[in-house]
Amino acid sequence: MRPFEDVVAEHGATVLRVCRAVVGPVDAEDAWSETFLSALRAYPELPADANVEAWLVTIAHRRALDVGRARSRRPVPVDTLPDRPDSRADPAARDRDVWAALQLLPTKQRQAVAYHHIAGLPYAEIAELLGNSPDAARRAAADGIKALRKLYPKDESA
Repeated sequence: MRPFEDVVAEHGATVLRVCRAVVGPVDAEDAWSETFLSALRAYPELPADANVEAWLVTIAHRRALDVGRARSRRPVPVDTLPDRPDSRADPAARDRDVWAALQLLPTKQRQAVAYHHIAGLPYAEIAELLGNSPDAARRAAADGIKALRKLYPKDESA
């Protein structure tokens, strides 16, 4: 089995993008950290033929939900903005309007878009994460993309 550090280096950016899509930019780093802490504990038992990226996205999904639940129980900070990472490090930091539009989607659509279009998971695996069928996952992703196109239309003059 390869070193866990290699797994983090290879899949860390994808997991962060998924976390951002699910819980937003403020809580994404907490969800990312929780994901890799959980993954580190379970990594020695992971079968050699496992799809590591899908496994990490599954963990990220669960940790992001946990972070979202925790966020709903704590006060919302005001007057100060969180530090933002370098805009070259994450596409979310470069194009906040798209990420803001993504946050307007219903939860299942936002998650289906994140898991398929950001993490590249097949609909069968997304269906397992969301507790629905592959057809429902495909429909949620398609509806999410359609809604994003309305919320964030492509600039035809560019």
